[in-house]
Amino acid sequence: MTDIATLHRQALEATGRTVRGIRPDQLTASTPAGEWDVRALLNHVVAGNLWAAELGSGKTIDAVGDRLDGDVLGDDPSASYDASARLAASVFEAPGALTAPCAVSYGPVPGSVYAGHRFLDVLVHGWDLAVATSQDTRLDPQLVAGCIDVVEPQLSMLQASGAFGPAIQAAADADPQTRLLAMLGRQS
Repeated sequence: MTDIATLHRQALEATGRTVRGIRPDQLTASTPAGEWDVRALLNHVVAGNLWAAELGSGKTIDAVGDRLDGDVLGDDPSASYDASARLAASVFEAPGALTAPCAVSYGPVPGSVYAGHRFLDVLVHGWDLAVATSQDTRLDPQLVAGCIDVVEPQLSMLQASGAFGPAIQAAADADPQTRLLAMLGRQS
């Protein structure tokens, strides 16, 4: 498998292309991600990137506090996404970052585990944003394969977290993207 920090950066770049394609009038469109509209989902992704930058560099949740609560998009959601993506990508690419412990809400985990979760979140929510804004929903096959490698061993835990919908049965001959999305409660 490609290094998780590289996959994470590539997912951030792919989602960034989608974010740059969002028109202002689409920010209130509904998404496949539960009750979130485009702006709320994009805010979630940007906040997640900012959290990754903090926790991946050794800070604790208590140290960050409520600083990243609320609106982190401001008046230029695309620029906010790009800035947060640069921070999130660089934190996992730093020497030793993938083996260092990250104090996330589900316990201290190696940076590689947290990077995998951020990779999954960014990639799938990028697809959600593409669906919501009628953009190209095809995901890079290498990213899909990497994401399946992250998801499959943790599927029960991910589904129990409530962050994804219940799995949908995909056809036996479904392509990898369809299977990945179905595992996470989405239909392509």
